[in-house]
Amino acid sequence: MKKIEFAERLKSLRQEICATQEQLAKVFNTTQRRISYLEQGKVEPDLNLLWKIADYFDVSVDYLIGRKEM
Repeated sequence: MKKIEFAERLKSLRQEICATQEQLAKVFNTTQRRISYLEQGKVEPDLNLLWKIADYFDVSVDYLIGRKEM
């Protein structure tokens, strides 16, 4: 997984729907700090979270990890 691409895409998708990190944290049952770290590329999502993010934003996992464009 390309950490930077995932981080940038997550942040971009969140901003497109005008959601805060805190709002996403509630959706994914995690903390705002974890969302922040994901967006900064400091941590990577586990597979379960990756699927939840893809489903929530209606994008493919391949898109999220930088394997293909939308």
